[in-house]
Amino acid sequence: MTDYLDLNRANWDERAPAHAASPDYRVERFVSDPAYLSEVVRFDQPRLGGVSGLDAVHLQCHIGTDTLSLHRLGAHVTGLDFSAASIEQARALAQRAGAPIDYVESDVYGAVEALGGRPFDLVYTGVGALCWLPDIRRWAQVVAALLRPGGRLHLREGHPMLWALDETDPSGKLVVGYPYFETAEPLVWDDGSTYVETDHEFASTVTHEWNHGLGEIVTALLEEGLRLTMLVEHDTVPWEALPGQMELVDAPAGPGTSDTVREWRLRERPERLAASYTLQAVKPA
Repeated sequence: MTDYLDLNRANWDERAPAHAASPDYRVERFVSDPAYLSEVVRFDQPRLGGVSGLDAVHLQCHIGTDTLSLHRLGAHVTGLDFSAASIEQARALAQRAGAPIDYVESDVYGAVEALGGRPFDLVYTGVGALCWLPDIRRWAQVVAALLRPGGRLHLREGHPMLWALDETDPSGKLVVGYPYFETAEPLVWDDGSTYVETDHEFASTVTHEWNHGLGEIVTALLEEGLRLTMLVEHDTVPWEALPGQMELVDAPAGPGTSDTVREWRLRERPERLAASYTLQAVKPA
């Protein structure tokens, strides 16, 4: 397991420029439209609430589209990612968009030191981040250390039940093929594809990943003294996680709004699957 960071970093270093060039990340839309927000942030905007003036850190920020969106909502944002290529693309996007965003290269477990021990009002983490971490308890320790008293965590993630499904099962049924709970050893994948439209042929295809049960995530945060204030499960997810079994739908962008975003949901009986969730937790003052 000692090489998981090197393997995963090589994978993301190669994918970063391909993702930035893909129409799915809408980089040119971000540059041309100063009011444009990522659909991941728009989906949760009413749940996220006001962030104007908050000191925020976006962990595992990748190429920075959600980071830029938080900036456009008024937060003072720092993005952090372990991939130098991702940070390069994020800085380029921020510069083109005229957004003063700081970016720091570090893995999550080194975030406190890399950020100089600075406290934040908001720790933000988007979809598809926690699966790259082998130990959810260490993640919760980092989150708690980064938050100032009264600060909060906002997390939108793929549901661990979704991560446990075998999307390649030929039966077309929802088959649990992978661990739901955190395991000591990673799931090792060798996959030359990616989740966005691109013609690039990837060479760094091996990754190490872990699932973390919802109870494990919540308990890890509670053990660090955080108070859970929100846990909402959704039947949609931002990408076609189960190819051939999902359809694009207009998903409500949070409660109290008529705005919608396009997300993927099971075509048949979508109530069977919690595909993602939104979690918030506060560090007591």
